[in-house]
Amino acid sequence: MKNLSIVTEFILLGIPHTKDLETMLFVLFLCFYIFTLMGNLLILLAIVSSTRLHTPMYFFLCQLSVCDIFFPSVSSPKMLFYLSGNSRVISYAGCVSQLFFYHFLGCTECFLYTVMAYDRFVAICYPLRYSVVMSHRVCAILAMGTSFFGCIQATFLTTLTFQLPYCGPNEVDYFFCDIPVMLKLACADTSALEMVGFISVGLMPLSCFFLILTSYSRIVCSILQIRSAEGRHRAFSTCSAHLTAILLFYMPVVLIYLRPTPSPWLDATVQILNNLVTPMLNPLIYSLRNKEVKSSLWKVLHHLGFLPEQL
Repeated sequence: MKNLSIVTEFILLGIPHTKDLETMLFVLFLCFYIFTLMGNLLILLAIVSSTRLHTPMYFFLCQLSVCDIFFPSVSSPKMLFYLSGNSRVISYAGCVSQLFFYHFLGCTECFLYTVMAYDRFVAICYPLRYSVVMSHRVCAILAMGTSFFGCIQATFLTTLTFQLPYCGPNEVDYFFCDIPVMLKLACADTSALEMVGFISVGLMPLSCFFLILTSYSRIVCSILQIRSAEGRHRAFSTCSAHLTAILLFYMPVVLIYLRPTPSPWLDATVQILNNLVTPMLNPLIYSLRNKEVKSSLWKVLHHLGFLPEQL
């Protein structure tokens, strides 16, 4: 009878094909992480401190900034820890936590982008009914709903992955614990579970993306009917920022989870962009083309003593 021992910890091998680049990657990723935290914290401060920005659109933007603070924090601290020369070992519970919170926050963002598209749809297509449709109660329900369904999806995927026995190799050929690399280490046939996970991970974002495209097709039709050139420009400016953020979010998901033949190096590169670069760019995307956010942000930076009073 074959002697099988239960795995109690895993070893993160890191990003493939990056041997001897640890110091450079540590400095680079640390800068990305710091800028991500600072940028999203500033967006939160700018929105909270300005009563003009206490509207549904900025309420959901606040929630996005919170997600963008915690999302890279799932994998980045441990990655920076071992890139600085420390242990690459992660406990079984730590690995479970990484996978759960990564998909919880990722799914929450996916649902949140859908809600933000719906908010813009109501604001542009039904402006007179906007305050009634997007009331404080509705916004609170939608915000809680994104987290609730994100938690359900993450719980399902985590349970699906870790109900398998792990009794042999414990080297994770990646920089954090994710579904594809964990299934490779399981001591059981994972073909059926891979198909279920593929459908689950693929169906949810594609469904959300379809709803977003539906909303924006209606939005574009409504914008084209606006007679004022200034009104069309303002509507397009707001929507283009949201669409840019959506594309930056969804492209890595498609490349990582919906490709038939995975590539470890490409997956890791795209995952880094998704985990660190996109959350860092979101504050820039939403602030550079928005005068109200820029004005409030300027006031916050002035209050902190970093900038003069006037633009």
